[in-house]
Amino acid sequence: MIFYKNGRQLLWNFVSIKNHQKKLFTFNSKIMEAQQNTEVAFISKYLIPAASKATFLERQQIAATFISTLDGLISSHAYERMTETGDTEYITIATWVSEEAVSHAREAVNAENQRTGFNRAEMLQKLNIKMEPGLFREDLA
Repeated sequence: MIFYKNGRQLLWNFVSIKNHQKKLFTFNSKIMEAQQNTEVAFISKYLIPAASKATFLERQQIAATFISTLDGLISSHAYERMTETGDTEYITIATWVSEEAVSHAREAVNAENQRTGFNRAEMLQKLNIKMEPGLFREDLA
């Protein structure tokens, strides 16, 4: 048991312990938050010949509009740049709440494509568009 000569010392020790606990709680909360972050980004990179760009962008707008209605989508962005040869590099980034949400989105997109008779792989081949898709997680290091 510790005795104090005055109340100030006791109060200071109490506040010090409380602040330390608060900092520790905040630190542990951030670790838990980082471990529970399940967000994923579905990133696709396309190389589009100049002659195919208009058709591609038309279909891309249809796809983006449909995807924007799906549950689990956090955000989506598209970026493009012109290459030295006049082709277009086009990158789409769709951030989802989880891999499960991406899986459901793929199923929904496939069902919609089947319903409308659209074959994405066939279109990419016909227009000579190269696509590199991937699922990424944020580097929290």
